[in-house]
Amino acid sequence: MQTFGRKNQKIAANCCKYRKKIVSLRCERLCKYKTTDFDSSVLDGISRLWAVLPDMELKDIDGQTVHTETLVANGKSVIISFFATWCKPCMRELQAINEVFADWQDETGVEMYIVSIDQGQDSKKVKPLVDGYGWDYHVLLDPNGELKRAINVQNIPHLFVFDKSGQTIYTHTGYTGCCEVEIQKSLTSVLHGSVNFERSMNYLKI
Repeated sequence: MQTFGRKNQKIAANCCKYRKKIVSLRCERLCKYKTTDFDSSVLDGISRLWAVLPDMELKDIDGQTVHTETLVANGKSVIISFFATWCKPCMRELQAINEVFADWQDETGVEMYIVSIDQGQDSKKVKPLVDGYGWDYHVLLDPNGELKRAINVQNIPHLFVFDKSGQTIYTHTGYTGCCEVEIQKSLTSVLHGSVNFERSMNYLKI
């Protein structure tokens, strides 16, 4: 491993300022990461990869209050996916995951939360839609987009995989029809304790 140039050291320092309380240690590891083309575009990748759930209150589809901070770092891997009832790629992704989700749970114990960003009258469509598909997911409502903004979700579907300690180990936006393979790889890595920094950066294609 080798350190990179002064310009990239400065970028890493900016990263630490940007996420000082959250990822300062991880930025220190970044400074040792071997790369020749690391530039300012990495800051967006770092923001997405190391998203940390803030503590805020959301309602689930049964009207119960859920503290988002309690969803992760509870000894289980967790998948969180942002969606909307009008988003066709979201429906395709969630349905594809549903077909293999029971196997993932049996193998890794993973939990999955899907977060609706539907607003106004559309938010009333969430429960009928979930019931209609028969999804066995935990469903949360984010009608004001507070959680969406807090972890920098720009487009949907946007999915995160958190490991048992609450760190983001995989994330993607959009649905291409093959994401289930990468999600399963990330879950298996957690199970066998083989998650590493370089592989996580590769997920972001940096």
